[in-house]
Amino acid sequence: MKPRTGQHIDIVLVGGGHAHVHVLDAFGRRPEPGVRLTLIARDPMTPYSGMLPGVVAGFYTRDEAHIDLAQLAAATGTRLIHGEAVGLDRTVKQIRLADGSSVSYDIASIDVGITPDLSSIRGTAEHGIAVKPIGEFLTKFDDLRARCREPDGPRRIAVIGGGAGGVELLLSLRTRLLAEAAADGRDGTAFSFALATDASILPTHNGRVQAVFRRVFAARGIELHEHRPVAALEPGKLRFDDGDVLHADAVLLTTKAAPPSWFAGTGLARDVGGFLAVGPTLQALNEPDIFASGDCAALTETPREKAGVYAVRAGPPLADNLRYCAQGEPTKPWRPQSRHLALISTGERYAVASRGWLKAEGAWLWRLKDWIDRRWMRRYQR
Repeated sequence: MKPRTGQHIDIVLVGGGHAHVHVLDAFGRRPEPGVRLTLIARDPMTPYSGMLPGVVAGFYTRDEAHIDLAQLAAATGTRLIHGEAVGLDRTVKQIRLADGSSVSYDIASIDVGITPDLSSIRGTAEHGIAVKPIGEFLTKFDDLRARCREPDGPRRIAVIGGGAGGVELLLSLRTRLLAEAAADGRDGTAFSFALATDASILPTHNGRVQAVFRRVFAARGIELHEHRPVAALEPGKLRFDDGDVLHADAVLLTTKAAPPSWFAGTGLARDVGGFLAVGPTLQALNEPDIFASGDCAALTETPREKAGVYAVRAGPPLADNLRYCAQGEPTKPWRPQSRHLALISTGERYAVASRGWLKAEGAWLWRLKDWIDRRWMRRYQR
């Protein structure tokens, strides 16, 4: 690697994802001589995905589940640029922004998350509510809650997507809507809830964990449609591949996501899904001065599911390797564990633990998750 000693180095972080939040903190605690850190962020507040179900259920306020990037940047001596990246020119080493301006870099890191893939189900753009990006979803969620308070507002709520995100979302949404109906003196029994998925629920978790949530769904009167792909959304209903119809006034989507479209024009290596292909050091396979992490990246040697835990854990190795790269030193590989402990909320203050064939459940697990999430947030909110 070419030595960089004595040079002024610009490290530009594109996106305010979980890994980049840690990079800001790490460089703020131990600044690197001769290095200027810049963060390009579209939104001044970045949400923590692990607390989203709690926000939906009403257990956390928005402020509790968001990190103020402007405050964090100021506290860590980071230059903050409010803008949205729409391109990257490797020949002149510049990030292009939506307003037409450009930001030069010596080393760049990309952590911009994902966008909803609405191409596989007809009518989703017109009739669905996408959960990603989370910041945009929360505004739509508040609008849905307001409409549900109206006498002729939505009553039949459906979620498409049977992963942990979809399961937690539906259960948390049910908790919130029924609690608000009770507080307003409205009839909560008028609501109905359903989940549709083209596979089994929680397909990456063991059968005992799946059984717990089937039991929870049944106990709460939630319709569960497993192994039933949805072909289209239409006004007031969703249509399955087999032609059957499920009536729904509001449909939320947690189905597979896609990378930002501008990745295609960067010339950076990508995987079959279009996500930025990175090696164990989190460097792009064909560009050592560009790093990527979080959901927008694909670890080619150690593929992992797109889960927030891996984005969080990528923060320390990313910060270290950005520092090594700026120093002209060899970067070091990161090999994330193949299994992680998932704490999946049931929509109440109760959670199920899942890791490999492990299954445990109880209110104490929700308290553990709450403690873990709040501890992580405190580091970056103060």
